[in-house]
Amino acid sequence: MNYLTIENVSKSYGEKLLFRDLSMRINQGDKVAIIARNGSGKSTLLRMIAGIEALEGVNPILLIANNIRVGYLPQEPQFESSPSLPKGGPVWVHEDIFTYVTSIDTPRHRALRSHHDALASQDPIELQHAMLQMDDAKAWDTEANVFEMLHEFGFYELSQPISQLSGGQKKRIALVRLLLEEPDLLILDEPTNHLDVHIIEWLEDYLQNPQLALLMVTHDRYFLNRVCNQICEIHHGSLVKYRGNYYDYLEKKALLSDNESTQLDKTKKLMRKELEWVRRMPKARTTKAKSRIQAFDEIKQLASQKLDDDTVQMQIDMTRLGSKIVEFHNAGFAYDDKPIIEGFNYKFKKDDRIGLIGPNGVGKSTFIRLLMHELVVQTGKVIHGDTVLFGYYRQEGFLPEKDQRVIDVVRDVAEYLPLKGGKKLTAESLLEQFLFPRPQQQVYYSQLSGGEKRRLYLLTILMKNPNFLIFDEPTNDLDIITLNVLEEFLLDFPGCLLIVTHDRFILDKLIDHLFIMDGSGAIKDYPGTYSQYASSRQSLQPVKEGSNKSAEPSMSAIAHQDRKQLKRLEKEIEKLEERTKMLTERLYDPALSLDEIQSLSRQLQEVQVALEEKEMEWLEKEA
Repeated sequence: MNYLTIENVSKSYGEKLLFRDLSMRINQGDKVAIIARNGSGKSTLLRMIAGIEALEGVNPILLIANNIRVGYLPQEPQFESSPSLPKGGPVWVHEDIFTYVTSIDTPRHRALRSHHDALASQDPIELQHAMLQMDDAKAWDTEANVFEMLHEFGFYELSQPISQLSGGQKKRIALVRLLLEEPDLLILDEPTNHLDVHIIEWLEDYLQNPQLALLMVTHDRYFLNRVCNQICEIHHGSLVKYRGNYYDYLEKKALLSDNESTQLDKTKKLMRKELEWVRRMPKARTTKAKSRIQAFDEIKQLASQKLDDDTVQMQIDMTRLGSKIVEFHNAGFAYDDKPIIEGFNYKFKKDDRIGLIGPNGVGKSTFIRLLMHELVVQTGKVIHGDTVLFGYYRQEGFLPEKDQRVIDVVRDVAEYLPLKGGKKLTAESLLEQFLFPRPQQQVYYSQLSGGEKRRLYLLTILMKNPNFLIFDEPTNDLDIITLNVLEEFLLDFPGCLLIVTHDRFILDKLIDHLFIMDGSGAIKDYPGTYSQYASSRQSLQPVKEGSNKSAEPSMSAIAHQDRKQLKRLEKEIEKLEERTKMLTERLYDPALSLDEIQSLSRQLQEVQVALEEKEMEWLEKEA
């Protein structure tokens, strides 16, 4: 069944053409991703399809099948009322989390809100009426689904106002509400930004629903590979379609590039032959000769085409790095009663490739600030070597003091960049290699797309020749082309590298060990990639009673004391799992008051943190 059709859709800003005469069909079960370089109009196209932005082009068409529910998640959800919102748009910023996610106009959600209000009022008559309303609307399963999804996305304090949420939390809560609407067609703009890895993996499973259609823009390549069955690339203003997932796209794109290169070589050879003929041609031009000349002009145009070279050359000469880099000695830091690090010891080595992972809110950005001496540890000490020069790519990006042209932003850092071998590169040439052609270098910063701003920010950092690179969520808003090139550069980078990211592809490609933060203040150093860590956690199964014999051979080389500790941990893990199950079941009790729900939610969060700590301790002992 066809859900959506667009035809003859175009978009340009002044002389800059984004795309022309795009057409697309999305059927039930299609999982379509749009990829392109930053500034190619991906988000603009999604807004047009979602009805947020007007269609442009010659006789553009947008058709949506009858009774199809469409849900749209923008890259940065708007919660405040403003003139840019559609007429009659709701003002959600002052609502609490529960009110917001249940403000869906269906009988089930209306009954759920009435039941929630009745629980808060504690009026027995009102509560009885609300429970009957829940029965009539068959809303008990809806209530369980709401609580389950909120907890899955890390929301426990349901009375918290939307206005108090961070930008990342707002993106997550907007996604929760959208999924609770149960649309038939989901339009998602960078849905994995600000999501923890376990939430991304949960979302991947959710989107496997064969009845659900999906149109999205994302830079998460594992997400693309697992979810999508079609990849559409905006290429020179046209839409090129590839069947299959991301890996299929890479294979077909490589084959297409080879064919284009071969055809270009043939065209150039033909042009040389035609050029010889034109030079020998007599001055009296017959009709046949004129036709041949016209054909030559066409061949010349084809032969002078330049194949895409979507590469960013980054042969930068790194500042020398001495033997002493950064050392943590029994370092500790906390906010009030919340520990960030406790008794942390580590000496960074020249070739360190470290991924810093953990749930949102455990203090990853604070750890970076302690590392760079932007914050001072409260106990212990952090020592810097004399030659360390940090390059810090901040999650929030940067904003020039005034709205400048792109070239001036770069010149404020340096007029030229020293390269390997004693060569130098001017700011203009460097920008060209970062996919900013000369005309675009005269564009003002405010006119760049979000991804182009991030690419420019990356350039300003690398121009300083750092020898210790720190990336805090580098994948947000960077296109896949830039990410590929950045990764290739970082693979050869001879200094230290620390990356905070939820992008599993980067963690597997660049990282050789992980710092794992769980919110308790402990930082565990895991030797390996993220996939190895995830695999080891999945294989972590507490030994049940009666299974000791089968488990014994794998532990035969472990000392007696360690075996006792393993068994103790297994029992503790089993108890915590039972406690988690019991608390989860209690949360589904429709008779709970709001205070009881919040209390149980806090208990569940504490138990889950304790369970993760015990699992990590078991993993270290077992290894």
